[in-house]
Amino acid sequence: MILTMFLLAVLYLIFLSVILAFGQGYTDILLIFMMLMLFVQFFFSDKLVLWSTGGRIVTEQEEPRLHETVSRLCAIADLPKPKIAIVESNVPNAFATGRSKNNAIVAVTTSLKQKLSQPELEAVLAHELSHVKNRDMLIITIASFLSTVAALLVRNMMFMGMMGGGNRDRNNSAGAAIIIFVVSLVVWVISFLLIRALSRYREFAADRGSAMITGQPSHLASALMAISGVMERVPSRDLREMEGMNAFFIIPAISGDFIMGLLSTHPPVEARIRALEEMERKMEF
Repeated sequence: MILTMFLLAVLYLIFLSVILAFGQGYTDILLIFMMLMLFVQFFFSDKLVLWSTGGRIVTEQEEPRLHETVSRLCAIADLPKPKIAIVESNVPNAFATGRSKNNAIVAVTTSLKQKLSQPELEAVLAHELSHVKNRDMLIITIASFLSTVAALLVRNMMFMGMMGGGNRDRNNSAGAAIIIFVVSLVVWVISFLLIRALSRYREFAADRGSAMITGQPSHLASALMAISGVMERVPSRDLREMEGMNAFFIIPAISGDFIMGLLSTHPPVEARIRALEEMERKMEF
């Protein structure tokens, strides 16, 4: 994780240096846009995630058992209790969102509640609480911020190129525009791969956190097997509706063969189960 974050930092420093050196016509607008986008991501990401998944916050009267379970796990993990949300979906899954421990939301789908036993559900909730404790949502948001800026620059400059540019002095600006475009494209591609790797490492860390909170790594391993088994029988249409939120889920909702699974935000389920089994063996001694 440290190496991945270091490489991202170096990549982003190079990107910013190029923008400052060659982006005289873009710098002011880009700076304003970056600040606006960061503000929205930081303060409204939880609301956007809930809106996109159709989740709703539930009270203790609506879901007493779920609230009791989360309260107990939070006491063990030394965390403030997050808000709890339910998502009406046939896809068995769970996610956490929010900018900090005090502004977190933990959500589960209706299918997850139906398919898992109570110990398995507790293990999944402990996994999501580990994301909150590790501030993973904030880390991934910050890590992906400049990658998103680079992607938008690439798309915008491609569009401007197709429209004939728009710079009055094209001879002076063409070289700088090409440099910015190429560097932005390289930054976008490499950061995409690094962020995916970082996300996979954070999932392993959250699995470990779940095992430490519950004291039963086998419960999460069982839950992962159950979720992945059910996922294979979920209609493709339901999976496609949830694919955009894969980075948040405990197991990504992938439809069909999905070649990009090689670049998934999550490690293979088999690798996660092997790691949990190894933890179980170590805890027995």
